[in-house]
Amino acid sequence: MRPTYFKMEPQMDLIKKRILVSGGAGFIGSHLCERLLSRGHDVLSVDNYFTGRRANIANLLTYGNFEAMRHDVTMPLHAEIDEIYNLACPASPVHYQFDPVQTIKTSVMGAINMLGLAKRTRARILQASTSEVYGDPTVHPQPESYHGNVSIIGPRACYDEGKRCAETLFFDYHRQHGVRIKVARIFNTYGPRMRPDDGRVVSNFIVQALRGDDITLYGDGGQTRAFCFVDDMVDGLIRLMETDDDVTGPINLGNPQEIPVLALATRIVALTGSRSRIVTQDLPVDDPMQRCPDITKAQTILGWRPHIGLDVGLLRTIDYFKNLLALPDIKQAAE
Repeated sequence: MRPTYFKMEPQMDLIKKRILVSGGAGFIGSHLCERLLSRGHDVLSVDNYFTGRRANIANLLTYGNFEAMRHDVTMPLHAEIDEIYNLACPASPVHYQFDPVQTIKTSVMGAINMLGLAKRTRARILQASTSEVYGDPTVHPQPESYHGNVSIIGPRACYDEGKRCAETLFFDYHRQHGVRIKVARIFNTYGPRMRPDDGRVVSNFIVQALRGDDITLYGDGGQTRAFCFVDDMVDGLIRLMETDDDVTGPINLGNPQEIPVLALATRIVALTGSRSRIVTQDLPVDDPMQRCPDITKAQTILGWRPHIGLDVGLLRTIDYFKNLLALPDIKQAAE
């Protein structure tokens, strides 16, 4: 049995809403669906299962107020809803570089279709943007006022520029059509239900450590990242959605405590009890050297900051991957 961290909230929301989560079978999306269900809302998960996994939402299908729809957000969608969380898009370099044209379509056309739906239904809509809009930053930590240092022709641009364009669309729909928008810039997030093949450092290091493989470190490991556990991230997204209409964002959501990637690898080796060696490889093109959010706005406007410590979150994630890797067919487990 896989571990689940879904717990019913002690108190449900007073107003029941119809909420659409695009990318609802994904890593963050599935946790968000669970949290919204626990608060008593009707939830519609929309996913084309390119990177989302049916297994992530399998335990939700027994709930009468949950529905799953296979749909690609690059195509129009008709539904009657009160809120939209637009999370649909591959988020790891391995997946978004696999089909870069489709990645851009998902960010841009997906935003247009979801915004059109929000306009028609007068729903609030939240865009899951990304710290990648800052590129390889020259300002540290990154505040929302920083415009970024992004390569528009590099291999990561399909994701970076797609998300930047999506933010532009959100604010243009807000100014031109009065759509009620929220924009969250999500920094590195980790936790159970990450894919073992997504190429991100936390999942990579844990899977390699559990298998006893060499841990592949890109560059010298001096580059820093700040990791937020998924439960904290979901809390931040919901808090932003529940703000007054005059709060549009963008607002950074992430952990302001950064750690060198080499230190993260060393910590995961210790927590797993692995004998894996740490080996180095060339740094990928346009990989940022520093990535850390300034969360002043999140603290003052949302009353939000992460609470789950790195070791606690890593142990929960390690536990998830131990169970996942124990399944007889790891390829099937990733579907």
